[in-house]
Amino acid sequence: MRFSTTFLVALGMAPVALGGPIAYGICQTGCNSLAVACYAAAGFTFGTVVAAAATPAVIVACNAGLGTCSAACATVALFAPTP
Repeated sequence: MRFSTTFLVALGMAPVALGGPIAYGICQTGCNSLAVACYAAAGFTFGTVVAAAATPAVIVACNAGLGTCSAACATVALFAPTP
């Protein structure tokens, strides 16, 4: 394929887009999908369990996993822009 000079000049002048916030949103979506799957495997619906002393241990573990995943997204995806 042969590129024209005009196309190459226009491509070189295009601004670089940083996708850090977009990558963060995609990462958070993945974390939430895993949390929904964790809740479903335990027989619960994500978003309907109230945090209390009687909360089942498996739900506490799902929430801990979600928190760890979300923290990883914040440190990796937000601060490392994707060119």
